[in-house]
Amino acid sequence: MKRIAIGSDHAGFDLKQHLVGYLTNKGLSVSDHGTNSTQSVDYPAICADVARAVRDGKADMGIVLGGSGQGEQIAANKINGVRAALCNDLYLAEMARSHNNANVLSMGGRVVTFELAEQIVDKFISTEFEGGRHERRVAQLHEIELVENKIFQNERSK
Repeated sequence: MKRIAIGSDHAGFDLKQHLVGYLTNKGLSVSDHGTNSTQSVDYPAICADVARAVRDGKADMGIVLGGSGQGEQIAANKINGVRAALCNDLYLAEMARSHNNANVLSMGGRVVTFELAEQIVDKFISTEFEGGRHERRVAQLHEIELVENKIFQNERSK
């Protein structure tokens, strides 16, 4: 059973609620990281919380939702080990998983319909990482992350 961490801001709330039900009905384990209403809320902490659940092995994949999904993707990508991809269509969902081994899906509640979001989620969850030449590239992304973190820590300690 796949474990999915999901979170949204106010603009993605209705889509999040729909997807929680959809994924639960498919037999997946879903942990909801908020928000809990359409009242305005800032997304960075929510998306970081979802991303940490994936990084820490508490979830197999994450989903972050907002109005466009753009800021949510950026926030999730701030967490080491997370490869969040904005996928507002099926092709991007497939490529994010098969070529980039993305582990967090970002979508825009103001961009996709519930039906399309279900299809995107299904594609994202079911697509396997191809490995091969893509494995080398994902490793290079990880190396950049390690180097940048080391530089940041060195500058911080000065």
